[in-house]
Amino acid sequence: MIDPELQLSLLDRSRTRIGEPDASALAGTIDRAGSAERLGFSRFWVAEHHGVPGVAGAAPAVLLAALAGRTSTIRLGAAGVMLPHHQPLVVAEQFATLSALAPGRVDLGLGRSPGFTAPVRRALRETEPDFAADLAELRGFLTGTAEITLRPQPAGPVPLYVLATGRGLQVAAELGLPVVVGGPLLGIGGDPQPGLDALAGYRRAFRPSAQQPQPRVAVSLDVLVADTAAEAADLLLPEAWAMAQARTTGTFPPLEPVAGVRAAARTPRQQQYLEQTAAAAVAGTPAQVERRLAELVDRTGAAELVASSSTHDRAALAASDAALAALFARTSVA
Repeated sequence: MIDPELQLSLLDRSRTRIGEPDASALAGTIDRAGSAERLGFSRFWVAEHHGVPGVAGAAPAVLLAALAGRTSTIRLGAAGVMLPHHQPLVVAEQFATLSALAPGRVDLGLGRSPGFTAPVRRALRETEPDFAADLAELRGFLTGTAEITLRPQPAGPVPLYVLATGRGLQVAAELGLPVVVGGPLLGIGGDPQPGLDALAGYRRAFRPSAQQPQPRVAVSLDVLVADTAAEAADLLLPEAWAMAQARTTGTFPPLEPVAGVRAAARTPRQQQYLEQTAAAAVAGTPAQVERRLAELVDRTGAAELVASSSTHDRAALAASDAALAALFARTSVA
């Protein structure tokens, strides 16, 4: 059984779809946030991607402002803002402004991933940043310990999170910050031990801070729920196919309908990547998903599940979100 104390969140990257304008992806994100609030999700995360055909979410602070205007209780966060692309002061000002607009509801997740392609990296004026130093500087602005007084003043604390891989876990431990982990660190569909060792290292090295007195781990992965395992597997296909194309062609495309994915010609390498992406997700009936998530949480000691699910069919995605929320609601009262 899933730990009833586990928090449940959604991550929406504003995935584009074949035949739709990018604006539809943003409208879909706003609608999904409203539904997440009604369904009782703890938090709604958005992300930052630049120049990617399959993703319209390029400006997290702008999108979060729109979400703040359409919701009233759910926490809103960036998972994340890529700090190498920005000056720490500018990020602090953006999230202080969001905090003033939505007091007590804004979280800031920070990552260090580079731009998707060389032209994007040039356009972002990327250099070789010191992520730990930039993160500490940003925290200084938000907590009022820097030599510059931030304007507007945040309406209360803006919690910071680190989107962590190996080095990110070390930085988070040194600064006393919670982490959001996904992918290989979770060990789904592969060897879990390296990820478990990395998380154990984070917990051992953790230095308590004013924000976070003890280590905290959130896990992020695709989670899709349907009436049957076959239906859930179909929901995974559009995202898995997009990932397979990205890894073999260098272009991360908009989502295609399931029928289109099934009919598409694919190379053996693309088939392999498609299967790997599907294996790294949790998809199935409510009972199957509950069992696999309980195992994951037990293995990682996670305090929060971030479902980063996407599929072409918006109605099916909404039904999956509702089924996942209902699963947690049942667990919390069991």
